[in-house]
Amino acid sequence: MTPLDRAPDRTPVPTGTGLTLEDATGPLAATPGTGPLPEVHTTRAAFREALAAKVRAAVGNGVLKPTVGLVPTMGALHGGHASLVRQARAENDIVIASVFVNPLQFGDPADLEHYPRTLEADRQILGAAGCELVFAPDTQEMYPGYPDAPIVTVSAGRMGEVLEGSSRPGHFDGVCTVVAKLWNITAPPAPARLRSYFGQKDAQQLAVLRRLQADLDIAVEIRPVSLVRSPEGLALSSRNTRLSPESLEAALVLHRALAGLAEDADAGRPLDLHGARAQVRAEPLAALDYLEVVDHATLEPLSPEQLAAPLDREALALVAATFEPVRLIDNVILPGPAR
Repeated sequence: MTPLDRAPDRTPVPTGTGLTLEDATGPLAATPGTGPLPEVHTTRAAFREALAAKVRAAVGNGVLKPTVGLVPTMGALHGGHASLVRQARAENDIVIASVFVNPLQFGDPADLEHYPRTLEADRQILGAAGCELVFAPDTQEMYPGYPDAPIVTVSAGRMGEVLEGSSRPGHFDGVCTVVAKLWNITAPPAPARLRSYFGQKDAQQLAVLRRLQADLDIAVEIRPVSLVRSPEGLALSSRNTRLSPESLEAALVLHRALAGLAEDADAGRPLDLHGARAQVRAEPLAALDYLEVVDHATLEPLSPEQLAAPLDREALALVAATFEPVRLIDNVILPGPAR
């Protein structure tokens, strides 16, 4: 059994959760292999020194402008995280990751306290996927003086107040603050340049971070990684391990509802958003929070007039629902007119 076959608490999980290698599709279908364990550094100074040494070695080997692929994580890694590292490995000269449980994005102190911290198991997964260096600071290293710091933080603005943000006030502000810090901490020395990898699974987070990079002119290239699903269509998530077999089956309604909207968009038909919501609500084990179609770049909801006509540009459909009592999210990119 490989590290990818285990849930965040490292106990085996059954197929059907979307968390085993047997469930994985796309980048995870191949055998992960056994790569060397990455170096772990817990201070900014030590990490920067190690990264600078990697850049110097790459330049010494004839790479004129090395690229560094960063995968920011909060640990408790599974196959979805590994897909990010694998894509970074395929596209970059140097691959790094961060493992930091960010207190600024937790609304409930109990959730922060109980979040799994499994650095050694995470290190195995990162190494198997091709990561070379890991930045794993404690809270005081990231936020000296916490909980009285940081005093200055980054706001996600109105993009952080809708959808997931409406039920998790301040969450995306915490995400923006920690990611901005990580981009600055891991910025490699010249002539290297930084790329940062995020999963399409967290579509709102990806949209917010793209805006953060653009609005603050941060020297990083954001690279999205496609959402990974089980063969049945369930989006990969560590929360899947908490679902009963009945809820696992019921949760597939999210993908079916999104797939119907994607079929509408592909066919150039108006989007039947009302029918998609009704499909989720008809599942007895599902409690729908939201199902919305929004502008892919701004997260502004499409107007009734836009929904009643074929899409004139790419859009994003997002859904969140609770299944006894696990809250799941999913999304699909809706294509605009064929070019």
